[in-house]
Amino acid sequence: MFSVSEKGAGAADKSRMEQSADTSRKLRADAVRNRERVLVAAKAVFSAGGADVSLEAVARRAGVGIGTLYRHFPTREALYEAVYQHEVQQLWELAERLKDEASPVEALRRGMRAIVEFVATKKGMSAALALAVTGFSELHARSSPRLEEAARTLLERAVAAGEIRSGIDPGDLMRAVVGMCLVHNQPGWQANVFPLVDVLVDGLRVGAKQPKDAVVRKRAAASRRVLAGKHAIR
Repeated sequence: MFSVSEKGAGAADKSRMEQSADTSRKLRADAVRNRERVLVAAKAVFSAGGADVSLEAVARRAGVGIGTLYRHFPTREALYEAVYQHEVQQLWELAERLKDEASPVEALRRGMRAIVEFVATKKGMSAALALAVTGFSELHARSSPRLEEAARTLLERAVAAGEIRSGIDPGDLMRAVVGMCLVHNQPGWQANVFPLVDVLVDGLRVGAKQPKDAVVRKRAAASRRVLAGKHAIR
């Protein structure tokens, strides 16, 4: 038999344990929120580019101390990988949501614009963190199929709706958009690429006038001459 005092002590211990558990849960929840805030802030800061891009700028935008940022991401590589994976997941989820978009071609357009923002974040991170993107080849290789599948989801829906012509490879479409991004480096360059994405998507629409084979060959030859000239200069 327990005495009254022992029962009271047991109840007090139980209460303290419950309070401790509640505190631990709150701390874990706070940590999760802080991590998410850092990832969102990193996207905004890195995609904007410019001279003020830094880990301190990311922490300020997230509303956390630089120590909190380093607790979650102790190295530049850890931050790069986390932001990259977060962005891939966001693109995948966007493609799933856009399946309910009333206009499949507009859903495709939004998806391709999101690819531009993804590239902007990736380029900004590589420059700001002084990291060689080639050092993350395994990460990129793992993520590429998900990105291509997201593009395929939007493209096939637009084709099935009769809005985009068939025979377009989603990988080629993504490479075309990424290629547009890689020729720009000045801060805010995305604004120059979005109209090009519109031209690309509109050119794939059913009924869009297609160039004759001779014109295509002429343009390809001109592009090769331009590229050859650039290499000669180097």
